[in-house]
Amino acid sequence: MAPSSSSWMCDGVPKNGKAYPHAGGAHPPHENFGPDCVICGLPREAMNPLSGTGSTGAGKSKVPLVSVVLGVALLFVGGIGFLGYRIFVGSRNGNTLLPTAGTGSGNQLVSKTTARNTAYISQGERILISEPNPQRAALKQEAALAFDRGDWAQAIAKYQELVKMDPNDPEARIYLNNARARQAGTPMTLATVVPIGTSPDTAKEILRGVAQYQERFNAAAPRRALEVAIVNENSPNGVISLAEDLINSSIQGVLGHGTDANSRAALQVYEQAGIAALSPLTTNVTPQGNGKVQVQTLPLNEKGRQLLNTYLDNAANTLAEAAAKKVTNAKVAVLYNSDSPYSNELKTKLVAALPRFGAQVVQQIDAAAAGFNAKTAMTTAQQAGANVVILAMSRARVNEAVAFAIANQTQTTPVQLFGSDQLYSPDLLIKGDSAINGMILAVPWSTNPGDPFAQQAAQAWRGQISWRTTTAYDATQALAQAMAQGGDRASTQQLLRQGVQIQGETVSGTFDRVPLVQAAPGPNGPKGSNYQFNALRSI
Repeated sequence: MAPSSSSWMCDGVPKNGKAYPHAGGAHPPHENFGPDCVICGLPREAMNPLSGTGSTGAGKSKVPLVSVVLGVALLFVGGIGFLGYRIFVGSRNGNTLLPTAGTGSGNQLVSKTTARNTAYISQGERILISEPNPQRAALKQEAALAFDRGDWAQAIAKYQELVKMDPNDPEARIYLNNARARQAGTPMTLATVVPIGTSPDTAKEILRGVAQYQERFNAAAPRRALEVAIVNENSPNGVISLAEDLINSSIQGVLGHGTDANSRAALQVYEQAGIAALSPLTTNVTPQGNGKVQVQTLPLNEKGRQLLNTYLDNAANTLAEAAAKKVTNAKVAVLYNSDSPYSNELKTKLVAALPRFGAQVVQQIDAAAAGFNAKTAMTTAQQAGANVVILAMSRARVNEAVAFAIANQTQTTPVQLFGSDQLYSPDLLIKGDSAINGMILAVPWSTNPGDPFAQQAAQAWRGQISWRTTTAYDATQALAQAMAQGGDRASTQQLLRQGVQIQGETVSGTFDRVPLVQAAPGPNGPKGSNYQFNALRSI
């Protein structure tokens, strides 16, 4: 695919002579449309030759909005709809390429219909998520080979063994469900697009929700079983290329994509091809009472930036109110990273929100500044009189957040720490350990151990689930029901445009106040951690 006039190519190797220690390193050339590479995180200027004008930022989008890699991040609360937490970084110029219309050939594997993205799509014929255990890795290859040659009995037996060995592996469970669906004959297929390359943990959280509903749907012995094609959105060919390949296959609907410019361009392709796509930019959710919600897809131009701005406003208000209630006479230092539009935007909204709740902003500290040191930042915050620090940082800065928490722990009087949803990750709990004890985060959903769904999911996955799992479950439910009732792409899209009513599993609430969780000692955290996140009902 030739780059458009507004795009730029990145291979992960800076050309301007500067060092970017937080970048992901070399990778196959990838076409980008925003200010940062979606694979490695390098800014556009890094690809300018040393003699060029890299520092000017020429050609960068001027839209000061967010790119948060949270994968699908589908949020059912207060009628706002699915939320992916990636604010637009600009729209693609030029015309969107439209592939030849069609629905592919029967139930041929999606990866068999493309020469470009074969390695990034699987229904069970290849393993997309890295497996560190040699024994399981070998067994996975055997299972994939059996699936690829259509030996469903062998594929089922081997994927069953894999699920038994590790019940927490969603990829193996989806492929097991797929093999059973193929053995039954003529399954209906949806594609779920997840960030395996850049955030495998996020991808797994989403896939657990997809797998759990797929299993429930198929257990009811439908006329046609549900099959799921897993798609790694981090193909070097770009998401447009992936979208074109999905369109030219037998898939009936798509679940996934965020709100960045690349996702927006892909969603335009799906929309023009007549395929239903459940994503943050195309989906609206309205509570119907008795735990039911209506899921409705809207044309792309009917959804806008207000969705993400609304979330950031409310997240900032929630954190500001919590800080003011938790700490008397709260004096707040905001730690952010200026290399992330998301972090910049949240910092700006926090600075505006804190005084409204009676808190005082005493310091703003940039973790992306040259020579940043967590201990020095801690000293700077305390010298300014801070008794609260809000870590309004992006996912790429979890290590700096942990370092700051460790520096805080060594103080005679540690400050109260708050943080954004981007720090809600296994790394924070594992690496932070006792230093993050008591840290409070604002996240779009938190599990309640008393909820029936949370209990079922914890049993199914042998551990506490995240909001991504729950919302992906609901999204899969809506799409699968529309597919089963509709029978083809056009009918599925029409039904979702009209609205499909489902029994939503996401905890009820309103979007005015984003839920809070607090890190605390417990057995339900990720493997290797002594801490977990608990829902915080009040401050």
